[in-house]
Amino acid sequence: MTDCLFCKIAAKEISSSVVYEDDLILAFKDINSVSPFHILIITKEHYRNILDVPDEKLINIMKAIKKIAKEYNLDESGFRIVNNCGNDGGQEVDHIHFHMLAKRSHSWPPG
Repeated sequence: MTDCLFCKIAAKEISSSVVYEDDLILAFKDINSVSPFHILIITKEHYRNILDVPDEKLINIMKAIKKIAKEYNLDESGFRIVNNCGNDGGQEVDHIHFHMLAKRSHSWPPG
């Protein structure tokens, strides 16, 4: 998708601070961080939100999250994964993405 911010980041048309990348997934630091460790995990292929991602491709996102958690030693202290879906869910960019938040205590309910 030519006008999608995250597609441009995935295509390296816009620079980002990449923390993880494989053939299907890209993870990079969020420029509007709300936590000491705040990254966005996106699919390189454009999907509007989680409802559009084929079931067989969702596993790639989860595998990336596990790898990132282990690589950054988050498996010990914990982390939060957030996916906003649609307007009422707070989704601001129409490209599937997960926020991975860590390195501080997060309360419940959020916000």
